[in-house]
Amino acid sequence: MNKNEFAARTEKIKKQLYRTAFVYLGSEDMALDAVGEAIYRGFMSLKKLRQAEFCETWVTRILINVCKQELRRMKREQALEDISEMATDAAGDAAEGVLDTLPLEEAINRLPQDLKDVIILRYFTDLTVAETAKSLEIPQGTVATRQRRALSLLKLKLSEEE
Repeated sequence: MNKNEFAARTEKIKKQLYRTAFVYLGSEDMALDAVGEAIYRGFMSLKKLRQAEFCETWVTRILINVCKQELRRMKREQALEDISEMATDAAGDAAEGVLDTLPLEEAINRLPQDLKDVIILRYFTDLTVAETAKSLEIPQGTVATRQRRALSLLKLKLSEEE
């Protein structure tokens, strides 16, 4: 695959990539940065793409890795902030970070990462089971199993909150 073809194919899926990144990161700016970074990484390592027909799922996988890397970085930063807040707070009362999130978003965020990945790709980026399997580099049967398990957990968590 040449660089022009890669640019054209990634341009076609930019909205899908953005939706995926936004669901992972929860911020428009961070999602845009992640998409840009994923496309850049894909472009720079284009020689590693063995089969051109898998370009879209390959770039999606790169994006997922970029998002996970960013989430780990954010978690480390938050931990450092929490430690410094606790150290500077004379009374020892650390500020509680209460997020105003929708019940579904909160329930999805509490899913194990492997189930969360499947739900995000299937329902928020409209990938098929086959495309999800290729993006996550797992069998299609595993995608279907994780999807069923995630949906039943979401149903249970959401019904508990009512």
